Amino acid sequence: MVRLIKRELETLRERCTGRVVTEQDPRYDAARALWNGAVDHRPAAIVRCTGPGDVSAAIRFAREEELEISVRGGGHDVGGCAVTSGGLMVDLSGLRRVRVDPASRRAVCEGGATWADLDAATQAHGLATPGGTVSHTGVGGLTLGGGFGWLTRMHGLSADNLESADLILADGQYVHASARDHPDLFWAIRGGGGNFGVVTGFTFRLHPVGPEVHFALLFWEAERGPEALQAIEEAIAGLPRRAGVLAAYGLTAPPAPFVPPPHRSRPGHALLIAGFGSAEEHRATVTGVEDMLRPLFTYADAMPYPRLQAFLDATAPWGVHAYERALDLAAITPGVAATLCEQAALKGSAMTFMPSFRLDGEFCAVDDAATAYGGSRLPHHTLCFTALTTSPEALPAERAWSRAAWEAVLPHAMGAGSYVNFQAEREADRVRAAYGVEKYGRLAAVKAVYDPDNVFHLNANIRPARRSRHRAT
Repeated sequence: MVRLIKRELETLRERCTGRVVTEQDPRYDAARALWNGAVDHRPAAIVRCTGPGDVSAAIRFAREEELEISVRGGGHDVGGCAVTSGGLMVDLSGLRRVRVDPASRRAVCEGGATWADLDAATQAHGLATPGGTVSHTGVGGLTLGGGFGWLTRMHGLSADNLESADLILADGQYVHASARDHPDLFWAIRGGGGNFGVVTGFTFRLHPVGPEVHFALLFWEAERGPEALQAIEEAIAGLPRRAGVLAAYGLTAPPAPFVPPPHRSRPGHALLIAGFGSAEEHRATVTGVEDMLRPLFTYADAMPYPRLQAFLDATAPWGVHAYERALDLAAITPGVAATLCEQAALKGSAMTFMPSFRLDGEFCAVDDAATAYGGSRLPHHTLCFTALTTSPEALPAERAWSRAAWEAVLPHAMGAGSYVNFQAEREADRVRAAYGVEKYGRLAAVKAVYDPDNVFHLNANIRPARRSRHRAT
């Protein structure tokens, strides 16, 4: 690990308003900890930024001292890119303020905000923007990679609803990016990840949501796996537009109050439906699914939207040891269903499962070239092989399971690429495959303008094109 001498640290502290944390600080271990407890990197210093000025100062200092830079927002990235080993960590986690203008239906949030922060502020006005499915996920990382959740079928990706962003570039300068200002950069950050700068502010378009939404979880036991997966696929195809959906294959029923005691810890498969229409519409939707194949049990309830956003938090607790791989599927065919059922029986941890996100509706209405999002805009499933365990010793086996299950389903995939936010190991060829030749080439050209030295490389990295034109003012 690089050790900064006292004089260098004094220089950094003089330039920054926020606290500079090193390994001598009693708060060092807490400051470098991420959601994925398997990540154990030790930065030379951590700058707890209080505003864009600290971000700029930290970047300039790191470049002067030739330190690798990592950027921490929510700290939820499974690959652990938010913390560098031996370099300088730019920590945005203290920047979580959110301002909402209900008249214009716009929200401005700082770069370290979580979806819980944003949802709480927007729901005070009965508004929301598409976010994830775990409330302590950071707004920044999710949005920059694309971002989908319960509202995506109605309103598209998080990135589709981004109106503008404020960034600190690799040279420490500030820019405002929108469709009007630095439009090439604005295109790139909507799906291209953290390759182009540190986003200190996001402005989102909002939509009327809630305050009460409807929810249902239908669970089928593993013994009826192929039948259950066929019913889930048919149910998803027939869902109304005002419904969000998530399938959970290989799910072990949790010891939660909503699970009947005899079925707790039972292996099976689940369909989760969020209804944003009327109670009657939601009830009819759930009844229709139950009539296809009677579930082992159904849990249905009405709840505030923020509670829906936090419903799955217990499945991904802070500090869990995690690994994942993902791929895209046009459909869950009988062959895919059989493979998924086989792989579900081989997992070791009760927390490990295979979430599948259905992307259609408004997601498909956005032109593929409108954003840098890496993936098809045709209707499809994004399937993730999520290995989770509270035991560090058990993670190698779960990681091996994830890789093997991914390999087993890969022949059925739409291509070699996958959603970049679900890539724990971001090999260069898989990143290129995720974006495709044309998009990757355009991203590389933008990267060459805004970060020609690839300062921001701890991400799903886009390598700068060899030649670049000077940055427009």
